[in-house]
Amino acid sequence: MHINASAIEKVVLFGDSLMAGYGLAKEHHLSIVLEKNLKKAGLDIKVINGSVSGSTSSGGLNRADWSLSEPGIDLIILGLGANDMLRGIQPNETERNLEQIINIAKTKKINIILAGMVAPDTHGKKYKKDFDGIYPKLSKKYNLPLIPFLLEGVALNPSLNQQDGIHPNKDGTLIVSETIKNSIINVMN
Repeated sequence: MHINASAIEKVVLFGDSLMAGYGLAKEHHLSIVLEKNLKKAGLDIKVINGSVSGSTSSGGLNRADWSLSEPGIDLIILGLGANDMLRGIQPNETERNLEQIINIAKTKKINIILAGMVAPDTHGKKYKKDFDGIYPKLSKKYNLPLIPFLLEGVALNPSLNQQDGIHPNKDGTLIVSETIKNSIINVMN
């Protein structure tokens, strides 16, 4: 999928605490770091934090229509599912919710980059396989650019995460920002 570069002026991070800047001072929130990062790359793009800590895919679906009704949104980074996984919600339910969010965004003519999550083995191999498969499957079905794993290079690295071992610290956020920035630039080229 290619998007005309000048057509992206407003991006919404639509996810959970991993994109909301949980536990970080405001200047280290992903939306602020990413916007600065894009400006450095010569892109004048406003990044809005539409993420809610603790949000599941169903929570995201409940607020999608309202959140995405703000005028002028060109692109969302859809990064939900981590809390579903932590709660052991069935992957097919997560997939259905994400699919409905994708359809709401499409109806509003908003481009989507899907940010994938990866499950640990805690809920068993089958759960992991089904959960991990959600994102590539939806990416393929709707022809959406995919970030295979939002926390690539950050997850499980103590020096890049807060003490809970789950949420990126300010250094981890820089890496996540770089990942998203590269993905945005890819869809624009």
